Amino acid sequence: MRAGLPPPQLVLFDIDGTLLDCGAQARPLFGAALLETFGTCGGIEAYNFAGRTDPQIVLDLLRACGLEEAAIHAGMPAMRDLYLGRLERALDRSRMKLLPGVADLLARLAARQEPELALLTGNWERGARIKLGRFDLNPYFAFGAFGSDGIERGELPPIALERAARHLGRRFAPEEVLIVGDSIHDVACARQHGIPVLAVATGRTPLSELAASGADWLAEDLESAAGLLAWMGD
Repeated sequence: MRAGLPPPQLVLFDIDGTLLDCGAQARPLFGAALLETFGTCGGIEAYNFAGRTDPQIVLDLLRACGLEEAAIHAGMPAMRDLYLGRLERALDRSRMKLLPGVADLLARLAARQEPELALLTGNWERGARIKLGRFDLNPYFAFGAFGSDGIERGELPPIALERAARHLGRRFAPEEVLIVGDSIHDVACARQHGIPVLAVATGRTPLSELAASGADWLAEDLESAAGLLAWMGD
């Protein structure tokens, strides 16, 4: 774990498994949209969504079925719109949960206006906003980088930093930023760009795997992370 770094000036949060849990709701909606658009949803039941972008999930599932990449890209906008429409209509807050420590942490950081808060998520942006909206969390996050912006998660941090520069009028060095996520892919994309990363075990990835992935800090959840990182709990 990394020591001696000052508190971050910008924190980039993942959503699913980090801030909230949608339960088993999104996968069947995603699969139904794939089936209607492409005639198959591939091996979606066994596929691990954790840390992958929405477009990467589509490509992985359909390539495995033998579909040509050009055809997948051509059909993806229609599939995306079907999925997001269904998500907006069907996502039930009563079957979701806000993960431990999230509400208190976001309220505390927003009240003192530092560090700046933003998103780094594999969700298409509209999907991200739908999920966050079920708990009225969107006002905490004026901008971010989304699955709408790239296929590989590693493409997203530079986009988030560029948007931070536009929204906030200043540029952030990698060491001034913190990525918070729950998967080995969150850790990998942070390390790819020299950004410190806090991994929480509130998603589908065990703490042991997160430790082996090279996260700078590890916590069972964001509630316990506030005790690990002093600036989170101040």
